[in-house]
Amino acid sequence: MIIIAGLGNPGAKYEKNRHNIGFMAADAIAQRWRFGSPRAKFQSVIQEGEVEGTRVLLMKPQTFMNSSGNAVGEAARFYKIAPKDVIVFHDEIDLAPGRFRMKTGGGAAGQNGVRSLISQLGPDFRRARMGVGHPGEAALVHGHVLSDFHKAEQPWLEALLNACADALPFAVAGEDERYQGEVMRLAPAPKFSPRQAAQAAKGE
Repeated sequence: MIIIAGLGNPGAKYEKNRHNIGFMAADAIAQRWRFGSPRAKFQSVIQEGEVEGTRVLLMKPQTFMNSSGNAVGEAARFYKIAPKDVIVFHDEIDLAPGRFRMKTGGGAAGQNGVRSLISQLGPDFRRARMGVGHPGEAALVHGHVLSDFHKAEQPWLEALLNACADALPFAVAGEDERYQGEVMRLAPAPKFSPRQAAQAAKGE
């Protein structure tokens, strides 16, 4: 069994925010693999299912982003799941919009949901990092991640979400490098110059 957690903030106010791309990935996975009905458990909305024979607990923590580790840690302890069998989908401002990278271990790089998970699980869980771009100035980051994706971003966003779901068997099998490659093959990131990326992040 593995745990897949998508990070985000609960409530309609945050539903389409860049910070909620992890929730969006979880929804795409549930739909693609026909997981069971959502229900409340482990301070989360959970769904259970299988991906090519592997049992998966899919989680969307309802603790708000900065306390995501409380929910995922509770589930991991209950099922005695090792960090290597936890995959966390989250937004990453240090990746250009539409870029995707898998990573195991390391620090939080300013992502408070990841920091919370490290406090509960240690650093050695697997991170599915979904690029949302950087607004260009540190003071603008908070507003950037808590603002909605623009209409012009929807094509790459939809493609990335679908690719993450379609290629999931590689991740479930522990083949993270192959998973990363297949996601980017299915959903090539849009090509931006640094100036264009900053403009897109600001909605210009």
